[in-house]
Amino acid sequence: MSETIKKAVLERLSTIKGPDLEGDIVSLGLISDVFVSDGRVAFSITVPAERARELEPLRQAAEKVVREVPGVETAMVALTAERAAGSAPAPSAPKASMGAPAKGRATAPEKPGQKPGVPGVKHIIAVASGKGGVGKSTTTANLALAMQANGLKVGVLDADIYGPSVPRLFKVSGRPEPVDPANSRILKPLEGYGVKVMSIGFMVEEDTPMIWRGPMVISALTQMLREVAWGELDVLVVDMPPGTGDAQLTMAQQVPLAGAVIVSTPQDLALIDARKGLNMFKRVDVPVLGIVENMSYFICPDCGGRHDIFGHGGARAEAEKLGAPFLGEVPLDIRIRETSDAGTPIVASEPDGVHAKVYREIAAKVMDEVRQNEEGGQRAAPKIVFE
Repeated sequence: MSETIKKAVLERLSTIKGPDLEGDIVSLGLISDVFVSDGRVAFSITVPAERARELEPLRQAAEKVVREVPGVETAMVALTAERAAGSAPAPSAPKASMGAPAKGRATAPEKPGQKPGVPGVKHIIAVASGKGGVGKSTTTANLALAMQANGLKVGVLDADIYGPSVPRLFKVSGRPEPVDPANSRILKPLEGYGVKVMSIGFMVEEDTPMIWRGPMVISALTQMLREVAWGELDVLVVDMPPGTGDAQLTMAQQVPLAGAVIVSTPQDLALIDARKGLNMFKRVDVPVLGIVENMSYFICPDCGGRHDIFGHGGARAEAEKLGAPFLGEVPLDIRIRETSDAGTPIVASEPDGVHAKVYREIAAKVMDEVRQNEEGGQRAAPKIVFE
């Protein structure tokens, strides 16, 4: 079925003339590999960097003909602005659209240079890590639930395009539906444990690989952030992919982040990568709200003894060295792992337990940092230490 839709999509795209009305965008080799999954179609069109804005109608035309293909529910089309090495950065390509223009969602005009916010969302907080495998997504889920337990209205955006974990962590499945059936652009977020959630994992099957180039990632993130009816939220927690790539830069440069929380484990190798993540946010003027030391220690269930399997205190020492707040220690515990795998995060399944208390304390410290920054008491930027 997917191959049939892909073939039909390419046939329809071949009816669209190239940028200079010569040939068509398929025969000219401007179309990337077409991604098809359950009626969702995504691809990019390669255009000269200096003509990215001028050729927005080309993108719109491609999107229109693809949406008319039988079996296609939504289309995500992006312009890829190629440029030669050493040339000036390309103008930002207009974002892709899942459907018709939205109605009734006008926002206040932004001041020059100001990053546009998300209607109804007071604070956007990124949870990041320098590398994978440190428990960032588990921390994101429990941190969001802890904020909710502390009395806040919370949403979670899964920005980890290549490895979305939010659907499983919140035990949520299904397809986001449009707010207005006649206008498919603005989608309703799904909900788990009272938290509004959105993830690319709702759009594709769990075992479907996301083989996307940078512009496609940027378009998907922009849509999930700005074309979702989040409603009134005190905080939107964003689960970032590991590392310092396109997704991180997109969020940092296009969204007014209230700050970033860095997750690390105690050992030296993880801390090296955590430092890279922290310094990346510093360079793009995003406040670092603090560092969480995950898998900090292990309490033996038989003898009750404490074991520092990955070392201990490394994240606290790193935070002090870099002048960033230390938010707390989360133990390495089988219950945290079991509840996460089962889609029942420990803050939701054991709200009165010791682990939930740890996450609630971290959540309170995070929001204290946000309020301090808002009140004009933003702490000095972290220092880069050369050793």
